[in-house]
Amino acid sequence: MNQSIYREVQGWGAGTWALFAGFGLVVLLALLSAWTMEHNGHYVTGMNNQIVWGLPHVFAVFLIVAASGAINVASMASVFGRTPYKPLARLSGLVGAALLIGGLAVLVLDLGRPDRLIVAMTTYNFKSIFAWNIYLYVGFLAVIAVYLWFQMEWRMGRYVAVAGWVAFIWRLVLTTGTGSIFGFLVAREAYDSALMAPLFIAMSFSFGLAVFALVLAVACAGSGRDIGNFIVERFRRLLGIFIAAVLYFAAVRHLTNLYASEHIGVEHFLLLSGGVHTALFWLGQVGVGGVLPLVLLYAPIDIGARMRLLWSSAAVVLGGLAHVYVIIIGGQSYPLSLFPGMEVRSSFHDGAVASYAPSWPEVGLGIGGFAIAGLIVAAGIKALRFLPESLGDRVTDPHYRPPAAVAAE
Repeated sequence: MNQSIYREVQGWGAGTWALFAGFGLVVLLALLSAWTMEHNGHYVTGMNNQIVWGLPHVFAVFLIVAASGAINVASMASVFGRTPYKPLARLSGLVGAALLIGGLAVLVLDLGRPDRLIVAMTTYNFKSIFAWNIYLYVGFLAVIAVYLWFQMEWRMGRYVAVAGWVAFIWRLVLTTGTGSIFGFLVAREAYDSALMAPLFIAMSFSFGLAVFALVLAVACAGSGRDIGNFIVERFRRLLGIFIAAVLYFAAVRHLTNLYASEHIGVEHFLLLSGGVHTALFWLGQVGVGGVLPLVLLYAPIDIGARMRLLWSSAAVVLGGLAHVYVIIIGGQSYPLSLFPGMEVRSSFHDGAVASYAPSWPEVGLGIGGFAIAGLIVAAGIKALRFLPESLGDRVTDPHYRPPAAVAAE
């Protein structure tokens, strides 16, 4: 296996200008959406007293969870000694940091008063998992920055393994903290589960690898760099395992809730009678995000290994958004059980299923998180040496043999 040579993307072609212009336009639309919500108030959104976390939170949580998983590609090389992934370690760190920044930007702009972030950063309630997550998110960015520095500075190369271990452990803790936001909310029957943490860890592996595969494919295609069959096949196997893990933990979570009498109501709502939430669960989360990519990855379909990976990765992203939507919006839509075992009636929608329809400002702000992440990645590979010159089999396959040698035998 040859040594990788990293080069920034050279030149400013029409495609490069179009990419930056497209991301920039979407970011501007996101800022306009944030300004509209801040100027007019949250009544212009679909959120209300029952649904306090809306569509922007779905995009934000997806991006944060995917950020944790994107760094796993670098961990495969630094922590687990899988040398074929070493050429991708730099890009993995960049994508992880960009996704986290994009997710956090959506959360900050959705506050309505972004300046209130100063209060959150200076006043802490350590009984709240939200306070701990501030440290986890900021710390994750710092760890990635050091990790990338060690990889790109040859004098610090001997510390890369240590930084890789720190990044790997930190990302597990970060994803556990994100899942625990929901797992610790005992008031919501759909959230109250210790399985939220391992479920979110499995989701991070799947979402992160899917997003990274799409970014890698676009970056290499746009810069004229090749990707060998060896790395495509590795990604295909890994993605299939991660998708199966998400389906497994999701199934265990719902089966566990069905076993507990107090959760049967919310499970019936999500799985059978929840309307759009039920449709998103079976068609989006299970169908598009689980069954379809597994079929694309393993069924005997003549579409080529690269197309299998790209289409399945796109399906995982769409299904992942549906998955997070069902968790966040579906979990809030089911009425709170204020007095268990008692019937509650009042004029404040007690006992009624909450309705929610996202508005265009919410959609614009959520998509803006992806655009911010894309803009950071595009600027990174354009200005710095994050992308290897080649990801062909001669670079990534430790058992690569030139075609001439194979033909001679």
